[in-house]
Amino acid sequence: MKFTFTDKKVTLPKKVHEYAEKKVGKLDRFFPAGAEAAVVFSVEKGRNNAEVTVRSGGTIFRVSESTADMYASIDAAVADIERQLRKNKAKLEKKLRKDAFVRTPAEEEISFAPEEPEEDFRIVRTKRFPIKPMTVDEAVLQMNLVGHTFFAFKDEDAGGAFAVVYKRDNGGYGLIQDDT
Repeated sequence: MKFTFTDKKVTLPKKVHEYAEKKVGKLDRFFPAGAEAAVVFSVEKGRNNAEVTVRSGGTIFRVSESTADMYASIDAAVADIERQLRKNKAKLEKKLRKDAFVRTPAEEEISFAPEEPEEDFRIVRTKRFPIKPMTVDEAVLQMNLVGHTFFAFKDEDAGGAFAVVYKRDNGGYGLIQDDT
């Protein structure tokens, strides 16, 4: 697994990066060769944030954890990715390594908790509406008027390409644009 570390607004000792590489490196057993892991460290309002993004083929796993201790944030982020992998095991088996979920006797973690039952992706509601051409500002306004957290539209500024605006958890708005 190839690692990229980024420190935002903080300078961390090398041992934190080594710890993160060791912990995130344990996820390597799930992914085929060529997987990439990006770990972003930051400190905001006394909270230590660790954001882990693992890319393997066309699949992206992203987790962000915030605790009082950077090591605990790293541990929690790795645990969250493992939970995501186990929860979606059947759906991901074709994209992950063949022996990804085979337990070996050398693994030090022993859990007596039952695995969470796997959920099927269920579409519970379908809506149809015309996707109209508009500017990004008009789309944000429309999203706020309907009270949703996202809004799909055709971006006039990008020649009518499909785009989505969304509200971000930390405030502000995001824009997803079609790259084609």
